[in-house]
Amino acid sequence: MKLTIPDHIAAIKPYVAGKPLEELEREYGITDSVKIASNENPLGPSPKALAAMQEALPNLHRYPDAGGYYLIRKLAERLRVPPETVVIGNGSDEIIELLARGLLTKRDEVILHRPCFLMYEIVVRAVGAQPVFVPLEDMQVDLDRIADRITDRTRLIYVTNPNNPTGGAFSQAALQAFLAKVPPEVVVVVDEAYIEFATDPECAQSLSLYDSERALVTLRTFSKAYGLAGLRIGYGVMPPNLAALLNRIRQPFNTNNLAQIGACAALDDHEFLERTLQVVHDGLAYLRAALNKRGIAHFPTQTNFFLIDVKQSADAIFENMLHQGVIVRPMTSYGYPQFIRVNVGLPEENKWFVRALDKVL
Repeated sequence: MKLTIPDHIAAIKPYVAGKPLEELEREYGITDSVKIASNENPLGPSPKALAAMQEALPNLHRYPDAGGYYLIRKLAERLRVPPETVVIGNGSDEIIELLARGLLTKRDEVILHRPCFLMYEIVVRAVGAQPVFVPLEDMQVDLDRIADRITDRTRLIYVTNPNNPTGGAFSQAALQAFLAKVPPEVVVVVDEAYIEFATDPECAQSLSLYDSERALVTLRTFSKAYGLAGLRIGYGVMPPNLAALLNRIRQPFNTNNLAQIGACAALDDHEFLERTLQVVHDGLAYLRAALNKRGIAHFPTQTNFFLIDVKQSADAIFENMLHQGVIVRPMTSYGYPQFIRVNVGLPEENKWFVRALDKVL
């Protein structure tokens, strides 16, 4: 079949997701393998979320609440923002896409730091707008250089804090100084998918800067700290007029019943969140010590993962680690062909990774 594909669509490089455990075990004949490639919660999902979803199963023949009433109000109460500022999505990825669809034309530019979450570039190119890349400075997002790249064609700016895949974070003072330089018509999107893991008291919290008149969007997710990646549920907090725009163009049932119910319950599972943070921070300390002992370069992190410099082909390391039953993430698609990214697992999984890395290196 011959297809006529617009140039801006043909230019998109597809997103390559982490390798599923089932695929690894099927291809390599391995059982009890370890996946530490996708920054998932090593403890699994919130128990309270599981119980709430189990109770809801008999009602799956009903359409979900198109407005997400209960989840939005619980989030608004928890975050201390008006309900009309909260938009829920099929993962925070959907909010990223809705912002591009709702705001961009083909003459517009969007500033991205490089590397960054690959979906930013994909959604920008998908609507025909032009991404403008600003490289990191010493592996950190450089807000000053981003501000310097703003022109009269700039419509959106996406930044991640803490950043994926480097793990670094910019400060509250840096964010405030940056926002003071941004023209009021430019929308700044701060993706805080990993904010729950941050321990640095200086790490920026964009929600504390919420103002109904400021073109600032905060993105968060239930995929990481709450262990609900498989449900695809996230949210954004933004000025009411922007939230109304996104609600106008999104799918009417964009978040399913179980996702809404599970997310509501997860917000009340304080014990699970505390246990997750303890496991992650203990795991980071173990991995940091193991990498330091071996002289393997890695970078400071405010997330649940490390970016590791293996000083050789990351794709080769990835392939060799598969034979050890361990899935890591090569960073070739992010422009780092000699780096891998590894998230914290359970204690035994962390030890397994270190043993496998010793064999491979």
